[in-house]
Amino acid sequence: MKKSFFIGVVAIALISSTAISAAQDESADQTKMVLVKNITGRISPKSVLSNQNGLVSAHNMMYNHTVTVYDAVTFDLLHTIPDSVRLSDFGYSQYSGLYRGAPVEGAFSPDGNYLYFTNYAMYGKGFTKEGHDVCSPASGYDSSFLSRVDLATLEIDAVYPVGAVPKVVQVTPDNKYILVSNWCGYTVTVISVAKQKVVRTIKLGRYPRGIAVSEDSSKAYVAEMGGTNLHVIDLMDFSQTLIPIGSNPRAVVLSPDGTRVYATLNAAGKVIAWDLIKKKPIKTVATGKAARSLAISTDGTALFVVNFFGSTISKVRTSDMNVIQTIKTCKEPIGITYDGPTDRTWVACYDGSIKVFDNN
Repeated sequence: MKKSFFIGVVAIALISSTAISAAQDESADQTKMVLVKNITGRISPKSVLSNQNGLVSAHNMMYNHTVTVYDAVTFDLLHTIPDSVRLSDFGYSQYSGLYRGAPVEGAFSPDGNYLYFTNYAMYGKGFTKEGHDVCSPASGYDSSFLSRVDLATLEIDAVYPVGAVPKVVQVTPDNKYILVSNWCGYTVTVISVAKQKVVRTIKLGRYPRGIAVSEDSSKAYVAEMGGTNLHVIDLMDFSQTLIPIGSNPRAVVLSPDGTRVYATLNAAGKVIAWDLIKKKPIKTVATGKAARSLAISTDGTALFVVNFFGSTISKVRTSDMNVIQTIKTCKEPIGITYDGPTDRTWVACYDGSIKVFDNN
């Protein structure tokens, strides 16, 4: 895809998004989700992600070996990005030939130039022990790579070595660090954007997954899904403190004002709100079987939760932590994102589809 064409598509999307946004006059907790689009094709999305600027990406694991990119307004498929790379082209001369990945989760850079995505595993010569959902550092599973997509060309232009079975990636708002949680490594990899290399590996507990970063880039909140804590990492000195959030935390988001952290408690099928100022829980609410991924509206008044085994999504009002809507969506909904400019919620379904909901 030519750069000029891509920029033109995004420009149209931005104009449309601005028009839609201008028409919105209700807070997110006053609206209801209504299905407006069912996207299918050669996809198997583990997650979806809005860049809040006209694009939504879907990360299609090893079942399709792709990342697909959509227009957030028109739903059009803009490009399909193969996860294949020649690692030797990026300085990893010990690997010869073409390697395939398995896109899990993504993160857009705050400058709008890049999309990063984690690869559950790498496939090719030299990778002999694919990761597994049940594991520990002693399991000896292969380490993997994080890939970077240049959004001007929609091609992979950089890779970074991370741990075994990387899951969530986040970029700090100041664009200083890229953080990756390594499921089987029980660690978080810290990559310096300026130095373009790994600068630290932080040991955590069992099965680290969700990551949220404070708006001032001073702290990262990492869910230890195999335990009961959120690990709060000070990004100035990398020291850690713990928040006893509850058993089996999976996904994490922060309120826009940074005073609350929300997390899904997967096994219990609940979402918890925690007061970061008073350092205590606010309220926990049941949403459905296996509450997994989590998103928050731009105004902070509503949470969106996928309930994996319940085949539903729930909308939670943050002011009182009550569920205001639960609807059937698809078998095994697994990922979710909220696109602010269009006021739409996108849901990744393991059955090979993406459902898009207006909030009306």
